[in-house]
Amino acid sequence: MTNEGDRSELFVQLLAENERHLMAYVMTFVYHASDADDILQETKLALWRSFAQFELGTNFGAWARRATFNRILDFQRRKGRESNWLVFSDSAMQAMAVQFESESEGMDERIDRLEDCIAKLPREHRRIVALRYNEAFSIDQVAEHVKRSVGATYRVLSRIRLALHDCAMASIGDSDVHSEPTQ
Repeated sequence: MTNEGDRSELFVQLLAENERHLMAYVMTFVYHASDADDILQETKLALWRSFAQFELGTNFGAWARRATFNRILDFQRRKGRESNWLVFSDSAMQAMAVQFESESEGMDERIDRLEDCIAKLPREHRRIVALRYNEAFSIDQVAEHVKRSVGATYRVLSRIRLALHDCAMASIGDSDVHSEPTQ
């Protein structure tokens, strides 16, 4: 890969393959999605600037998470200057990063399964999920948008979560069946 265009394409491909995982990683450390978006943007820029140092054939995701972790530490230090911000020590942050790594194996597959299950929901239920989780609306806001009472919204969300759980668990069983060797 000596051609700059090929290298750019490779970067875009590797970043696209790892972007969801990086966002999940950032969300492990920060509460607000807008902060996570900012950190991820800073990380992408840093990754692009240092991509020449990336050794082809090694684990891009691990390399990107190290860079992301440094941006998260910078963010924590900046926020630590604010009196109302909870800041973890570097060692606590490192422990959280290690925990994330151990728990994140297969995350992309689980996300894909969940997305498949969400796609199977009725349109109104998909809308409720999107409002609550993609748009981060409060239950009151979701209820107002879907013209339901707050109590009814809580109940429908509970049923949706149960349906998604059951669907995801069923798809795990399906993948186990399909992954068994044939004789």
